[in-house]
Amino acid sequence: MIHRDVPGGLPTRTVLTVTNLTLRIKSLLEESFSFVWVEGEISNLRIPTSGHYYFTVKDSNAQIAAVMFKGQVKSLKFALKDGIAITGLGRISVYEPRGSYQIIFEYLEPKGAGSLQLAFEQLKEKLAGEGLFDQSRKKPLPFLPSKISVITSPSGAVIRDIITVSKRRFPSVRIEVVPSTVQGDAAVPQLVSAIELVNKIADSDIIIIARGGGSIEDLSAFNSEELARAVAASVAPVISAVGHETDFTICDFVADLRAPTPSAAAEIALPDIRDLERLGSNYRNRLINSTLRQIGSHRTHYRSLCKRLVDPRKKIQDLILRCDDLTARLHRAGQICLDKRKSKIENLKNRLMLGKFVSDIRSLKYRKILLAERLKASIMGMVKNKKSDVARLGATLEALSPVAVLSRGYSITRTMPDKKIILKESEVMPGQLVETILASGRIVSKVEGKEE
Repeated sequence: MIHRDVPGGLPTRTVLTVTNLTLRIKSLLEESFSFVWVEGEISNLRIPTSGHYYFTVKDSNAQIAAVMFKGQVKSLKFALKDGIAITGLGRISVYEPRGSYQIIFEYLEPKGAGSLQLAFEQLKEKLAGEGLFDQSRKKPLPFLPSKISVITSPSGAVIRDIITVSKRRFPSVRIEVVPSTVQGDAAVPQLVSAIELVNKIADSDIIIIARGGGSIEDLSAFNSEELARAVAASVAPVISAVGHETDFTICDFVADLRAPTPSAAAEIALPDIRDLERLGSNYRNRLINSTLRQIGSHRTHYRSLCKRLVDPRKKIQDLILRCDDLTARLHRAGQICLDKRKSKIENLKNRLMLGKFVSDIRSLKYRKILLAERLKASIMGMVKNKKSDVARLGATLEALSPVAVLSRGYSITRTMPDKKIILKESEVMPGQLVETILASGRIVSKVEGKEE
């Protein structure tokens, strides 16, 4: 706080810093409004990683910032979201860095509806959306279980009712009591552990979760998400027998079967042995009657077969005679077939001898005449060609003949007596006889001399 004198004799004024003023306002608000009940509608809900809830509470004319710290959030029985009308208990405070006032809530409940009911509806909607209520995932109950595990309080009337009904309906069944608290904060973890234990041992055919009636607060453990998911994950089928016939819990919707009361759960899980005995007696009588009818029918059929049955020796004799008859008929048929084939072969042979040879002779005669004509024509052509060749060769020979050369004034001189044609003067000697061939005749003379 700062005190300053004002010029001109004015009284001294007090000047506060912003921090001091904010602290005084904060102290004043927190002392005047230590705890107040506020109702309004939630908007602008934010949930950062710290886990604290920041939101605004408003009505038609005003709004105020609000916060609910993580420790108080854990005690909420319903989920906060925008648009929910709430009633809450909180204290007024000032946030110094921004100079704004806010309400810090310690407790919240939905306006007009209880928090447990709202939490029930919200969880029911969530699990239904995940398919945990679908009929397709529910497991059928065995017809005659040998062991039933009952998860309930061991000191209540519920377990006595279940045991009484079970022993009355089927005395030989084993009833296993798995003790668990069914109300209060410890109920949920104990119920979940009991379900997991029964499934781990895996020797029970059915699990019954049972509790007597009570208010919604008393049944809150059976509306928890943890228990619902444990029931859904159970391998053994689960019967939910919680409360009275008008009470419904989340456990009822998730379980494989809901029983209106614990006693009804035992009646659903077990058949009545008296009904089974009556049913067995009925089946036994029906089986006896059916067997007697079958025996009577077979006896009548047997007698009918005995009348129709023939002495086997007579049957064999008849078969022997039939076999001999068939053998003789087969032999005759074979002989007839063989004779027909022989006749056919002979006929074909005759036709072949008469027809084929005549046809072949005629064909060969015609071919002979045809070949003779073709041979004659070929010979005539060859003769004609040869005559032409002879004439041509004769003309050529005539042109090249020495006689023709001699007729043009030439002569041929040959030595005597070997008649070798003389081509050079060196081939003769003086005094040697030579022969000169003329175009007409020849001359024999002696060589008197020679020149090169």
